[in-house]
Amino acid sequence: MKQTNRKLKVALLFGGKSVEHEVSLMSVRNVSMALDQKKYEVIYIVIDKDGKWFLTDDHLTLKDNCPQVSIAPKCDIRTANQGDANSICVDVVFPVLHGPYGEDGTIQGVLKSAGIPFVGCSVLGSAVGFDKDVTKRLLRDAGILNAKFVVCKNGEKISFSKIKKELGMPMFIKPANSGSSVGVSKATNEKEFDQGIKNAFSFDSKIIVEECILGREIECAVLGNEKPTASIPGEIITSHSFYSYEAKYLDEHGATLDIPANLSKSLQKKIKDLAVKTYQVLGCEGLSRVDFFLKDNGDVYVNEVNTMPGFTSISMYPRLWNESGVSYSELIDKLIILAVERFNREQRLQTSYYKNK
Repeated sequence: MKQTNRKLKVALLFGGKSVEHEVSLMSVRNVSMALDQKKYEVIYIVIDKDGKWFLTDDHLTLKDNCPQVSIAPKCDIRTANQGDANSICVDVVFPVLHGPYGEDGTIQGVLKSAGIPFVGCSVLGSAVGFDKDVTKRLLRDAGILNAKFVVCKNGEKISFSKIKKELGMPMFIKPANSGSSVGVSKATNEKEFDQGIKNAFSFDSKIIVEECILGREIECAVLGNEKPTASIPGEIITSHSFYSYEAKYLDEHGATLDIPANLSKSLQKKIKDLAVKTYQVLGCEGLSRVDFFLKDNGDVYVNEVNTMPGFTSISMYPRLWNESGVSYSELIDKLIILAVERFNREQRLQTSYYKNK
């Protein structure tokens, strides 16, 4: 993609066919406001819960007369309304999508196949980071501490007593592929365990059961492609039994964000270094947020990795960077630059084995 002095045309892709559709709507409003109108021409594309794509206006709402759109190779967004078709060439897509079909590598594969630059992790990093089972196996292989876990698949016989013996009590039950704490529950007895298993399977066909790690909840934002950097760490202090969906988005008093976290310089460095290492082990690019548990003895466990963290007004990712000296608008600029840089780098790769002599 050639660099020019004209405004870059950025397509904000939001909504999505997932239970995190509403979180995406909150995030995209903030991203939209942060985009410098002097630098960017913004196109708004909403994906409804049936998976259909529509061109909308800057009010970010889906109306009856919104034209449906499709994607075509080499930067084209095709619109079709009442039989008329038009093409809009975009420079970069910012998929402000959370959850399945947006954060799990599927949309990234579509955009990459079409030859369109996009913000965030590519196909592998997105897929790996979204699947908690695969994430934990790769971290374990790299020698990075994370909670002991058991994987359960739909249709298998699940033994409460066997899992209790292996993990202890209490335990956490999570869909393997879901974000924003959707479908996550804490079990302190067999009845809660059975309810948690049923609930998690309503969101995914593969779930994980984790041991409970007692410790402070620390989060760190990472930014970059080949040479990523980490923000200062922040701490989540929740009034709920854990940092649930309700605590994150529905209860305005559900959590306090302590930024920067009250940590020694050595612990800050340890967490930042571990965040970058985790990012690289999982093949992340562009951005991710790495969540930790910090135990009283100083051990740091990776909890989860979020490859498209929330961008709402109270979200940790932009707030961590703001406290690290990178404003919201600067952060958006950097993410778009990273997307274009990666695309240009990949365009230099050979696509034919034999060269013309």
